Amino acid sequence: MHAGSRWRAPAAAAAVCAVLLTGCEGADERDRLGEQAATVPAAPTRPAGYGAVFLAVDECSSFGRTSVTEVPCASERAAARVVARHDGTVRDGPPCPATTDFVLHISEQRPSFDEDGDGAVPRGYACMRNLQPPHPGDPGGGGGPRTVVGDCVHGVDDGKVRETACDGSGEHQPEFKVTKAVDARSRCPASTALYVRLGGTSPVGCARPV
Repeated sequence: MHAGSRWRAPAAAAAVCAVLLTGCEGADERDRLGEQAATVPAAPTRPAGYGAVFLAVDECSSFGRTSVTEVPCASERAAARVVARHDGTVRDGPPCPATTDFVLHISEQRPSFDEDGDGAVPRGYACMRNLQPPHPGDPGGGGGPRTVVGDCVHGVDDGKVRETACDGSGEHQPEFKVTKAVDARSRCPASTALYVRLGGTSPVGCARPV
């Protein structure tokens, strides 16, 4: 699980994979989200007809990461659609769908006008899918808040891994590809050279060199 000679198949030494590498839901995910999704304030006012909740499921956001507004999905300003919306934080809440392209964090606000009249817009997060390609959340796309089967990774400092595009178009060349998701490392095929944490009901990703 480390660079150089320490990238070894799990059968070589038990210590090599004593700890699952973080593919999306640990420090690497937080680093990636910090690059892809900034905290955006909830809009203090909202035109009628945009729904009862700010950035509810199937509603759309404008372009940008630091100044995002809700817009009609047919608008030329629409950039991405909400595929899931949860209160609270990404750390404590349900994971986004596997093919989410990026996450928008909604800060808690107490505006003069809000969607339900209670004087508050709760803190939460919206899982977003771009209306047009590219889709970094797709398998092999090199991004998104989750690592899924079909994604590729490269090694970084301290033995961690980070996603990169499988076609080599990213900043880093792919070193391993996640070929299977299982519930325990013992269920990975013999060709597995790296274990990647995926989360969910099959939390272990079996990765092979590319």
